[in-house]
Amino acid sequence: MAKAKAKTKSKKAKMPCNKPKREVKGKKKFVVKACANGKEKIIRFGDANMTIKKGTASRKKSYCARSGGIKGKSNKLSANYWSRRAWDC
Repeated sequence: MAKAKAKTKSKKAKMPCNKPKREVKGKKKFVVKACANGKEKIIRFGDANMTIKKGTASRKKSYCARSGGIKGKSNKLSANYWSRRAWDC
């Protein structure tokens, strides 16, 4: 167990800050190492089994309105921030 934890920490250290990348692992589609106010956090977001179709204006409008009321839309350490950024809200 200690080896797995050390491996994860070294992987986190190598990741660039605030650069989302596609990594389907488990139920999530994207991963990002969020860095803000001297803190670092690995955040996974996006449903791996869905396409976002942000090119469709009505879908984009609906998603942006729906996710706007969720806590953390301006906090880089939240999944909602990165998801809204992917949709260009």
